[in-house]
Amino acid sequence: MSGEQLIRDVGRSGVKAAAVGLGTWAIGGWMWGGTDEAQSIAAIEASLDAGVTLIDTAPAYGLGRAEEIVGKAIAGRRDKAIIATKCGLVWHTQKGSHFFDQDGRPVHRYLGRDAIVHEVEESLRRLGTDYIDLYITHWPDATTPIAETVAALEELKTAGKIRAIGASNVNRSELEQYIETGSLDAIQERFSMIDRKIEADLLPLTVRNGVATLSYSSLALGLLSGTIGPDRVFSGDDQRKDNPRFSVANRQKAKAFSDAIRPVAERHGASIAQVVIAWTLAQEGVTFALCGARNPAQALDNARAGTLRLATDDLAAIDTAITAHLVSMDG
Repeated sequence: MSGEQLIRDVGRSGVKAAAVGLGTWAIGGWMWGGTDEAQSIAAIEASLDAGVTLIDTAPAYGLGRAEEIVGKAIAGRRDKAIIATKCGLVWHTQKGSHFFDQDGRPVHRYLGRDAIVHEVEESLRRLGTDYIDLYITHWPDATTPIAETVAALEELKTAGKIRAIGASNVNRSELEQYIETGSLDAIQERFSMIDRKIEADLLPLTVRNGVATLSYSSLALGLLSGTIGPDRVFSGDDQRKDNPRFSVANRQKAKAFSDAIRPVAERHGASIAQVVIAWTLAQEGVTFALCGARNPAQALDNARAGTLRLATDDLAAIDTAITAHLVSMDG
């Protein structure tokens, strides 16, 4: 497997990034059994060294922890990174609606202008930068009109604090409202071989309107990575411990799928995870695939997926294996 990293546009913003991005939810530690800062920094550095430019993070990933780690990792090489972070999950105010508690603190969904202006400064401080390449609303806030939220984001863009505007976890109606503002550059949504809802309700809209799509959980929290077998035990606060998606039966199906596409992987000298990521990027409307990594080895494995180009017959073989083994997956 060889080649250059695939580079794509973040909508019509003028921002460009490598198609395989590094997701840092796990680096924040919360719901992933803690974090190792040194290994996390090394993972980010390894990603940048391998040509991965898009680093996706959020304040909610460990209540600022992930952003702080990203900031340390990009110090001195900010120009090599395209930083995406988020707003709208807040713990400095109880406006909006309660969403969850993290480390004993109530976190609310709130996208009012006052919170966005506060949050962007906090993110800039933690990241050690004076601008954010892509600023994304993390979850919808039913208490604030989308037009008001976008107006605040447009102010930040005019001020040079952000370069592009995104929205995450939206439904079709919400996406239509964002598109109507004329300012939306990207969406970030769950998408994988076993999470394909957006193919019908969101991707046709994004393709038609020149909006980029960042897929998250591209490897389905690792289930499709080819490395989580039926005997794996999850511990601590690892969210996969009690997740029905990670039942033994489902992990057996995932293993059967991995075995079925192994010839494709071997033909390209690639890992199962790399093939899954490359397949994701080959789907119409999917612009970027965000993949988590907690150490340099995982980061490099993901990065190499950006240099993998699957042929038509490869994609057909993979689709056949999806139908045979993954469509019936529960959870």
